[in-house]
Amino acid sequence: MFLGCIGDDFTGSSDLANTLAKGGMRVVQYSGVPSTDADASVEAGVVALKSRSIDPADAVAQSLAALEWLQAQGCTQFFFKYCSTFDSTAEGNIGPVAEALAQRLGSKKVIVCPAFPGTGRSIYMGHLFVNDVLLSESGMQNHPLTPMVDADIRRWLRPQTKLGVGHVAAQEVLQGSGAIKAGLAREDAAGNSLIVVDAMADPDLLEIGKAVADLPLITGGSGVALGLPANFAASGAISGEGATWRGQAGKCVAMSGSCSVATRGQVALHAKTNPVFEIVAEEVIEGRLTAQMVCDWAMAQDGIPLAYSSADPEVVKDVQAKFGLENAAGAIEGFFADLTGALVAAGVERLLPAGGETSGAVVEALGLTQLEIGPEIDPGVPALRAGSDLVLALKSGNFGAPDYFAKAAEILGQNP
Repeated sequence: MFLGCIGDDFTGSSDLANTLAKGGMRVVQYSGVPSTDADASVEAGVVALKSRSIDPADAVAQSLAALEWLQAQGCTQFFFKYCSTFDSTAEGNIGPVAEALAQRLGSKKVIVCPAFPGTGRSIYMGHLFVNDVLLSESGMQNHPLTPMVDADIRRWLRPQTKLGVGHVAAQEVLQGSGAIKAGLAREDAAGNSLIVVDAMADPDLLEIGKAVADLPLITGGSGVALGLPANFAASGAISGEGATWRGQAGKCVAMSGSCSVATRGQVALHAKTNPVFEIVAEEVIEGRLTAQMVCDWAMAQDGIPLAYSSADPEVVKDVQAKFGLENAAGAIEGFFADLTGALVAAGVERLLPAGGETSGAVVEALGLTQLEIGPEIDPGVPALRAGSDLVLALKSGNFGAPDYFAKAAEILGQNP
C-alpha cells in the first residue's frame, strides 16, 4: 500500500476512493480501523471513520489509530479527507485532527483544500464557494450539526488549531506547480503549517497534486486527490489498472436522512414516478413507527421505493427543540440502522442510502469491514460492493444529480 487515507465519514471516504480508482489505483475502503493487514494488491487504502461530528478528542484518537495502521501497511503518503463543504464547528474536528496527524508525521506545509469543482465547490481568496454563492449562503448555514456561517476557510480554521494558518492564492495556483511549491515554502517560513490553497477548476487541482508529491500529509476534499495517482504512476509504484466491477440485479430500496437542498430535490423528483414513505421523526421517537413497518411497506412496492426523513430545516429545528438534538439525531440514525437490517434480511440486494449520517448507520448496521470500489454514479459517488449479493452507494447529502436515485439503481445493476 502506497497511499493511506483517513476519511471523517463514510460517504466522503467512498468519494475519495472513487477519485483514486478513476485515476488507476487499486483501492479498498475499510469501515473503521482494520484488525488485520491489507491484501498486498491494495495500492491505496481508505479508512472510513465516523468522526466528523464527535468529540474532537475522540476524533483525534480514532484518526491517529487509523494512521498507525496505515503506516504499518507501508504507506509513504497520507491523506486526511473531509467534506468539500468543510463541515466543522469552532472546536473542530478538522483543525484538531489535521494538527495531530501533522505532529505525528513531523509534517509541515500541510495543504488545506476542500475544493471539488466537479460538484461546484471552489476556493478563491481563501473563501469556499458552492457554485456561485458563498458557503455561508448555500444552505449549509442551516446544517443541523455543523452549521457553516463563515465562508472564509482561514478564519474558520484558526480557532480549531494551535498551528499557524497560511494561504496560497489563486494567482500563484494559476502559475502551476512550481509557483504553488514556492507559495507553500513561503508560508512555511512564516510559521504557517496549515495552508489553505485556492482552487477553482480541475487543472488547478492537478497542479496542486504535482506540488505536493513529496509531502507526507495532504488534507482536503476528494478533488485534490485527482493528481495523486499520476505521482505514483510516474514513479512506477502503481499498476494503473484500477478496479473491476460486477453488478447486482436484485431488489433496490433507497433511504434518505439528509436535509440538504440537493437531496430534498432528489427526493421530490423521485416521488413523481416511484413510491415514497415519509419517516416522521416524532413518530419514530414516540414509538408509533417502526423499522419493520417501513420494511414491509418497501418490500410490497414496485419500482424503487424510497423511505425518507429529509425534512425542511425548520421542521428539523422544531423536532430538535422538542426532543433534544442528540435524541432526535440518534433516533433517526438508529431507525435507519434497524431498517437496513430488516431490508437485507428480507432479500434486498441494492441499497441507496443518502446522507452522511444515514450512510454511516447503514455501514455500521451491516457490520461492513471493507468495500470494493465500482464505477462512478455521479461526481463523488461510486458504486460499492459490500458482499457476494449486496451492492450499495453511499451518497453525501450535497452530491448527485436530480435523478440520482434512478441512475444509481441502474448502475448498481449493470456489468461494464
